[in-house]
Amino acid sequence: MATEGEERDYETQVRDAFPSLRQIEDDSLREKVVEAWVLGLERGGWKTIQDIPYAWNIHEITNVEHVRGVTKIALQSAEVQRDFHGADPDIDVIVAACLLHDVGKCYEYVDHVDAELLDGTDRERYASEEIPHSISGYALAHEVGCPLDVQRAIPHFLGEVPTRTLEAELVKSANSASSNAITESAMGITLKEWVDKYSQTQN
Repeated sequence: MATEGEERDYETQVRDAFPSLRQIEDDSLREKVVEAWVLGLERGGWKTIQDIPYAWNIHEITNVEHVRGVTKIALQSAEVQRDFHGADPDIDVIVAACLLHDVGKCYEYVDHVDAELLDGTDRERYASEEIPHSISGYALAHEVGCPLDVQRAIPHFLGEVPTRTLEAELVKSANSASSNAITESAMGITLKEWVDKYSQTQN
């Protein structure tokens, strides 16, 4: 069983959770992705990154599993865009934005998990469901100094970014593909049905 110190080694947790970090060629960007996750985990008060659920009411699938799925889908789509359509998507931007697109759940979901999964949550300053995770994730990426191309590919709800890049569209569509699969398997409904019924962005 892990000791508390081992549980809270967020940097190691992040690197272990997301092996696709190694696909980011820019060393500085790779470290910024890790830093954003470490900040989110610290401020949210999570014991481990694996404790964050995919959604506030879907706990059988973790956020880590979803983020890994989104990254895999986006990379496969980027390969098709490059090899079949002749486009030139920026792989560093895609991987970084995929890995960060749901980092904001570190803040948003603290009220929806068992208290034993948390320790020291800073609800006064950061942790709240009032700010959608795509916006708080953007804020974390901005705070650690991720490039604008990465920042603008993180918000994935309709209307959050007025002009979307190729990379942003890839992240958004990969997120939808993964999320549709998860809501269907976990609840027997489409992502749109889940959003219409449960998402705070619809209120």
